[in-house]
Amino acid sequence: MHKKYIVRLTGEERTELEAMVKKGKTAAYKIKHANILLAADVNGPAWPDPRIAKALSCHLRTVENVRRRLVLEGLAAALQRKKQAQPSHPPKLDGKGEARLIALACSQPPEGRDRWTLKLLAERLVALEVVDSISDQTVRRTLKKTHCGRISRSVG
Repeated sequence: MHKKYIVRLTGEERTELEAMVKKGKTAAYKIKHANILLAADVNGPAWPDPRIAKALSCHLRTVENVRRRLVLEGLAAALQRKKQAQPSHPPKLDGKGEARLIALACSQPPEGRDRWTLKLLAERLVALEVVDSISDQTVRRTLKKTHCGRISRSVG
């Protein structure tokens, strides 16, 4: 099979990758990517992709993707994980929604309550039609990000 992306490491790149693998002080996926590149190098062992995948216990697509990223984007990109082009799902609260949540959390709690609970805040955001639905954990994470004083103080 003719390979579209041929790995040709320079002496410096090879030395850098070998040092990274030998030290073992970096992230495991980076060490695996370094091993993939070292095994795929035409100036080195030049193993076929299936052999590399089997030897390193990874998927064949991983080997192909690392090889492609090296040729198209360079060594640094090949050692990193591929960045997600778009988030898997859009955030529930945009800037205006976060502002509404903070204003609500800092306001007086409903009648008969001493303080806002996360569930009450979530229900109120839905009632005010800020969002269609939202979990209390999303409310918690958002408030934790903003360091909202009324919510963060201890109960008791």
